[in-house]
Amino acid sequence: MKVNELRQLSMADLNKKLQELRNKTRELRFSIANNQLSHVKDLDKTKKEIARILTIINQKRSVSEGQSVEAK
Repeated sequence: MKVNELRQLSMADLNKKLQELRNKTRELRFSIANNQLSHVKDLDKTKKEIARILTIINQKRSVSEGQSVEAK
């Protein structure tokens, strides 16, 4: 998923996607440990996607906190 598409998602959708990717990461690690996975780069791609989502979540959180501080 592209960054622009991720930014359009709500916080609930981002958290859901994050949970799905964390489960996928766990499954990929088990597959690698059991020598069932031939494309180890899939794990790296998944980790990068998790990092993108966490970055967007933190950006949205800081923007919402900034707006609440300015309202005071």
